Amino acid sequence: MSIDQHIEELRAELRNAVDAVERCEIEAELEKALAECELIWAELEGLLSGEPPL
Repeated sequence: MSIDQHIEELRAELRNAVDAVERCEIEAELEKALAECELIWAELEGLLSGEPPL
């Protein structure tokens, strides 16, 4: 599963979550996945620009 698919799946789970604890867990996992996605993009941009990644 790609990171984008994982993010979309987490967003769908969050929309359907009714339990507060479950919502918090999903939100934390979603934040982690979004940060990972940002890191991947930063690394790719660094490779394309010739500059070292963050």
